Parts: sequence; structure tokens; C-alpha cells
Amino acid sequence: MSENGYTAKISSDAAAGWRFGIVASRFNEGVTEALLEGARSTLKQYGAANADIEVVRVPGAFELPMGAALLASREDIHAVICLGALVRGETPHFDVLAMSAANAIQGVARDFALPVTFGLLTCETEAQAVARAGGERGNKGADAALAAVEMVGLFAGPED
Repeated sequence: MSENGYTAKISSDAAAGWRFGIVASRFNEGVTEALLEGARSTLKQYGAANADIEVVRVPGAFELPMGAALLASREDIHAVICLGALVRGETPHFDVLAMSAANAIQGVARDFALPVTFGLLTCETEAQAVARAGGERGNKGADAALAAVEMVGLFAGPED
């Protein structure tokens, strides 16, 4: 269970046999690499093979939806995990990027009828981002991967 009370209702091998795409921003690379490691580790923990995890890197948060759409358009990808980190600065740029990326990522999920999870941190400070990328607030990349595994099962339908 994560600190926010989220508990996935999935088996320990729920990711086995599915292919996951991860789109990771290079901006704030130290944080996004930790998110990526958390996502990969979680997918493997739930049975995904290395060969079933494909990573695409994009420059920043604004490009996450385009990377997600690229992966979602492929028939061999069953879920997409979006990872990045935005830290508020002195201008409204943060607000524009955060809302734009969130809406566009949701649009990819809707347009492709595919699980697309949101692992884009939107933090006030770099310390908050670090705390959510494997620090005392957990790893939101791992949480996004866990949500993707759960959603793949939902999209697959009930087990017989």
C-alpha cells in the first residue's frame, strides 16, 4: 500500500505477458531517472519481462503526450506510463505546462482507448520532487506503473 492509501487489487504476476511503454522526460533528469527506475522495478515485481518494457525519452513535460501517442498507436503496447517532473518557477510557465500536459495525456488515453497513466510530478520545489521520486514520499513512478498494471487487467476483462 502506498502512503496515500492506494492498494492495487492485482496478483503478483499481473504484468506478465503484457507490453508496457514508458515515456520519460529528460528535463529534471535526476528526478525522472528515479521515477523511471521505480516504474521498471514495479513492472518487473509484477511479472513483466525486460523485453516487455519499452522506454521512449522526450525532451520535457510538453512532449510527454506526443511520446505517449507514439507508443499508444502501436498494436503491441498494452499500457503507457508517462513520467516527468515539473518544478514551479517564477513565471506562469509551470501552470501552463502542468495543465496542458495533464489534459493532453488524458486525451491520449481517451483517443486510443488504452491505459495511459500519469506519473508527472507537479511540485513547488525540487525537494518535493526528490521526495516523490524514491524519497520519503515514495516513488510516484512506481505508483504510475502499478496503476498501469491494474488498468491492463481491467481492459483485459474478467478472468474465466
